[in-house]
Amino acid sequence: MAVLKLTRIGVAFLASGLWLAVSAGAQGAPTALEAAVKANYLYKFAPFVTWPAAAFATPTSPFSICVAGPDPFGRVLDDAVQGQTIDEHPITVRRLSASESIAGCHVLFAGASPTQSPTDALKAAAGAPVLTVTDQNLGGSGGMIQFVLQGGKVRFSIDAGAAEASGVQISSKLLQLAVSVRKAAK
Repeated sequence: MAVLKLTRIGVAFLASGLWLAVSAGAQGAPTALEAAVKANYLYKFAPFVTWPAAAFATPTSPFSICVAGPDPFGRVLDDAVQGQTIDEHPITVRRLSASESIAGCHVLFAGASPTQSPTDALKAAAGAPVLTVTDQNLGGSGGMIQFVLQGGKVRFSIDAGAAEASGVQISSKLLQLAVSVRKAAK
């Protein structure tokens, strides 16, 4: 299995990011600060996750963060990952069309659009070693990680069972930072 290193900077970012206050914009639209925090989380989650070795074609193939549906991040996500690597994998960002395959994605942010619901994107990733992330409560069909706003702060909940079912292992350190964790059914 490919093991991604946990850096002190990553731990510090996640711990301090939990307390970064953001306010919801008009009609629930994310503010620029909220989008920036979420974009950085997408990249900072990776050191806390282990993917099977087969998830990478080569030891230096790109680590892909994919965005399905509308992109709430814009250049912020690209800027956050520019020049960054995870182990030997350079980080890339891909924005997927509704008909585009998730093949090669390691992190998939699934947003809602008129042509594809987040649930559709999540179904496409089912069983694949892809860390799925959403920013809305989709009941039992949400991503492995769901962004939630609590007290004006960006937080997240984790479905460890869904991650395990897809061959993705989430570090206990990240699980401890989550506001809630759904365990695998036994």
